[in-house]
Amino acid sequence: MNMSDAELAAQLAEQAGRILLQVRASGMFSAKALGKAGDQTANQFLVHALKEQRPDDGLLSEESKDTEERLAKSRVWIIDPVDGTREYGEERPDWAVHVALSIDGEASIGAVALPGLGLVLRSDQPVALPPANTPPRMLVSRTRPAAEAVAVAEKLGAELLAMGSAGAKAMAVVRGEADIYVHSGGQYEWDSCAPVAVAQAHGLFCSRLDGSPLCYNQEDVYLPDLIICRPELAEAVRNALDEVAHEGSQAA
Repeated sequence: MNMSDAELAAQLAEQAGRILLQVRASGMFSAKALGKAGDQTANQFLVHALKEQRPDDGLLSEESKDTEERLAKSRVWIIDPVDGTREYGEERPDWAVHVALSIDGEASIGAVALPGLGLVLRSDQPVALPPANTPPRMLVSRTRPAAEAVAVAEKLGAELLAMGSAGAKAMAVVRGEADIYVHSGGQYEWDSCAPVAVAQAHGLFCSRLDGSPLCYNQEDVYLPDLIICRPELAEAVRNALDEVAHEGSQAA
């Protein structure tokens, strides 16, 4: 029986995560070399598997040379073999594997593996959102928190929670560890496609900072900002972002 796209995404994300844990457990690499080895090994596995299982689809990976071939295709797999290479190399749990399928530019199907936690979150297996945190908890980068996110958190009275990879942060909102993830520091399509597919399937609000939709399989794969938050907080987050932007323009 042929595997569904969602089942394939989940299986590949989980298996890539296992491979990455094995590479790390081998003890053969320093922290810096480990990240490179993990990226290359997981990417090779994912690319070969997708070309075998879905030969007619397009493919975009952080770790492979991009080509224009995908632009003519409706279905394009967008993958990040190791989201959070630094955290992976440091043997932290807050890194992820992203496997997503974009259909006509939308993040339609996705799986995000959190191998350090033994979890795979899937767009085809949504669960009810846990109760919101009081006060709300807002995620920021543990190494370079964006100024806009910190300012928004102050306006919302939100607690800041530092975490590693984009996938880990997005899934923390899905899992109820946090309520808001705002990013403005620059990302690419592979950083958000799978997390957005999973987050939307679980009922979360997802958009660009200006409220416009997140579009994938574009010629320019730079997709610098996003919001992933609980739907009941979306208006407050957008209003706070507008206030921060207005204050910034006045200061300039």
